[in-house]
Amino acid sequence: MGALASLNNHFLIAMPALIDPNFHHTATLICEHNEDGALGIIINRPLGISLGDILEHMDIKASSEAIAGQPVFMGGPVQGDRGFVLHEPLGNWDATLKVTEHTGVTSSRDILEAIAHGAGPEKSFITLGYAGWGPGQLEEEIAANAWLSGPASSRIVFDIPYEQRWEAAAALIGVDLRLISGEAGHA
Repeated sequence: MGALASLNNHFLIAMPALIDPNFHHTATLICEHNEDGALGIIINRPLGISLGDILEHMDIKASSEAIAGQPVFMGGPVQGDRGFVLHEPLGNWDATLKVTEHTGVTSSRDILEAIAHGAGPEKSFITLGYAGWGPGQLEEEIAANAWLSGPASSRIVFDIPYEQRWEAAAALIGVDLRLISGEAGHA
């Protein structure tokens, strides 16, 4: 990748001044980053729909109300009609992008069927869509101070309430987002 290190398994944390409605106050897990661009999953933007809604659309029956009631999140503005499951452990699914030795993103039906029947991965986070950047685009946005980045934590993805993930991701790299002015040039 030349001089730029890969941001695989890093959080992309929207700076307070980033006003793009798709990414305002978001934390995004970068799942793949190379010379062709980057793919990420936003981890703190609920869609207001449940897994049961998705499963019903796919003719899959959830085995319990708890499973059907799981919230579904907006993973990003690309392919918003397609499901993606961020999960641990990695497992063996039909279409998985390996993020780390333990974490993957799967977009195949088999993982949703397993989750619906209570046999899915130990931890999962379900989204519609993903965030994508073309070659060099993410690097340009970081250089323009749209984002902070730092190593990811699966604890933040899977265990912390979504309302706290943006600030928690920033806190991992020692940044208190409440102290950053939303306006440039005013010290």
